[in-house]
Amino acid sequence: MVSNAGRAPAAVREPRLRRAYATCLRMARSHYENFPVASRLLPSALRPHVAAVYAFARVADDFADEGDRPAATRLDLLARWGERLRCAASGLPAAGADRARHPGGRADAEHPDADEIFLAVGRTMQEFDLPVAWFDDLLSAFRQDVTVTRYPTWADLLDYCRRSANPIGRIVLRLSGYRDPALDRRSDAVCSALQITNFLQDLGRDWRAGRLYVPADVQTACGADLDDLRRERLTPAWRKAIACCAARTRELFRDGQPICDGVRGRLRLELRLTWLGGMRVLERVSRTGYDPFASRPVLRPQDVLPLVWRAVVWT
Repeated sequence: MVSNAGRAPAAVREPRLRRAYATCLRMARSHYENFPVASRLLPSALRPHVAAVYAFARVADDFADEGDRPAATRLDLLARWGERLRCAASGLPAAGADRARHPGGRADAEHPDADEIFLAVGRTMQEFDLPVAWFDDLLSAFRQDVTVTRYPTWADLLDYCRRSANPIGRIVLRLSGYRDPALDRRSDAVCSALQITNFLQDLGRDWRAGRLYVPADVQTACGADLDDLRRERLTPAWRKAIACCAARTRELFRDGQPICDGVRGRLRLELRLTWLGGMRVLERVSRTGYDPFASRPVLRPQDVLPLVWRAVVWT
């Protein structure tokens, strides 16, 4: 089902709100992610709203990953970010709660652009009736990043993806006017696949930083020994474990592929390119021989034209 939610809200004509969205767009365009962020393929009316959601998530992710700060400090920053989110979702001044808790303190105690981010994301949530639960899920995943570095089972890893990646896909669908549970499920599969693909391409770097996203049940089933990984010794068992994760991720991509034909217009091309790009990175993970300590598999400039062609012909 398609609603008329993709229209450009008249409120964007307000100067203060325009400045807030402009700030979010600058943040979005200065970073790269595996999901659409204010892409030129998206209708221009949607880009500020996608950027507002991105800016909210980008800052929260930075809080979670600021390793020099104690875990308790990072969790407190995320808690305050959540308080401001609830104020913004309710149409209340997002900075008010922070000033109340920190008398005489600055409204930008967490981030210098906090007021503008929450002005923009709050208006976007209200205009498009976005559930606050999706944003809470994102914050829940960021809190988990602070305290969790290993996953016991594949189901645990998927639950993390449910909260860290899947809300983004659902939000993009709502911003584009789609309210269809079947599309939501397809989107969830693609977003989870993109998240795990990112884990696989960064596996070596994450391991050196103390994180591992190959679940323990997969390690056990393949006979992979953590001591070998500690020595950065890539055994056949570890190649098998990483290959198993890649195969399951490929299945997620295939489960979600029908979403690329379930939407219309520019979003269709955007999702096709996103799907094809994720599959290409996964293919390059395979070409390294599932070696997490080899060069990081990425998309290259010369990939652009072939991917665009495949997205257009889509056979």
